[in-house]
Amino acid sequence: MVGKVSRRKLLQLASAGTAAAAFPAPFVSGVTRAASADPILLGVPTAQTAQAGVADHQDYLNGTTLALEEINAAGGVLGRQVKAVVVDIDPLSPESGQVAINKLIDAKVHAMSCAFVFTPIPVADVSARYKAPLLWGLTQRNMTDLVVKQPDKYSHVFQTDPSEVHYGHTFPVFLKAMKDQGTWKPLNNGVHIVQEQIAYNQTISKALQASLPKSEFKLAGITDIQYPVQDWGPVIQEIKKIGAGAVMIDHWVAAEYAAFVKQYSADPLKGALVYLQYGPSQPEFLELSGPAAEGFVWSTVLGVYADEKGKAFRAKYKKRFPGIMGLCYTGNGYDTTYYLKAAWEAVGDPSNFKGVSDWIRKNSYRGVCGFMSMDNPYQECAHYPDTGDAIGAADLEKGMAQLFFQVQNGEHKIIYPDVLVENKLQKAPWW
Repeated sequence: MVGKVSRRKLLQLASAGTAAAAFPAPFVSGVTRAASADPILLGVPTAQTAQAGVADHQDYLNGTTLALEEINAAGGVLGRQVKAVVVDIDPLSPESGQVAINKLIDAKVHAMSCAFVFTPIPVADVSARYKAPLLWGLTQRNMTDLVVKQPDKYSHVFQTDPSEVHYGHTFPVFLKAMKDQGTWKPLNNGVHIVQEQIAYNQTISKALQASLPKSEFKLAGITDIQYPVQDWGPVIQEIKKIGAGAVMIDHWVAAEYAAFVKQYSADPLKGALVYLQYGPSQPEFLELSGPAAEGFVWSTVLGVYADEKGKAFRAKYKKRFPGIMGLCYTGNGYDTTYYLKAAWEAVGDPSNFKGVSDWIRKNSYRGVCGFMSMDNPYQECAHYPDTGDAIGAADLEKGMAQLFFQVQNGEHKIIYPDVLVENKLQKAPWW
């Protein structure tokens, strides 16, 4: 998922982060030796050697590590320290996912916390034999659909963000908002989808195609790409040939997005709004893109807000992990850890898997990435704004906001929704 140089750097960070997370914090006054010797174990499957997912998983581990350090320094949970048990996982391999979960079961962890995998069903099936709570920022409706159909089997599985269908549903809403504000004057009302082939991207594309007829925008064309993309030249020529007012690059690899923006900036479709699906959230996008990233738009259903709570988290995260900060899974790992802390303390026994899962299902948590509530058949977070999907929130404080960013002066700035904006959409260099 990352280039060779960036990936090597990330793996070095992964080693450091894993070491920090794999051992309990130093002895804290007020914590008994017996409690310290009997920690609560949090399993964190983390991509460290895979070709995909290393950056997001490292962000997640970092956020988890920060939360654990804070929790343990404050006395732990129920008088016990919380220790992360980190195992390697390949998000694209169902076999790797099953091995990782089995290792955590062997370690007798009290809960599992993970960024995501692209093959969730085999992973969830293995976890169902153990039933420790499994919380992940999966973003996949195909898995939460199964939770609806088999609630007993997957009663312990919780998706800590909205599903990917919202990327498709919300894109026309976002375009209309930018048009109505006068910050974007579209060439036309056409939308060109450049789609990768994995199920995640295909679901997003299909949701967008289904939503366009209900909006003032229309489908102008679809171009297929296949990871890894060796040369964006033919795709850019197709973008210019179709000439749509808005282009969605429905991909997922930050390093390849960086290659795209460099090529596109040199030969753009003048006036087009270009949206890059999610991938720019990963730190290496800005590192590899440099000035070429300026003006591009992206979004996430799982982003760190820029409100008072979000800003405070960003500040302490950057202090703990200097450098460019990922704005998605950093906050998700942090929030999920605190969500579990609340559940463990409420139930009083982390070994009571059913009790903890039942508490999570009925109780919400407001984190740095917004409002998390699993009290619905999908056991996934509601999406803000409400676009008519099965799980939508009309009130910001009853859902998790999909944040749209634009790269402005080398930084990601929230431009939508209005209640959370940091800045308005700016003219891209090629407009």
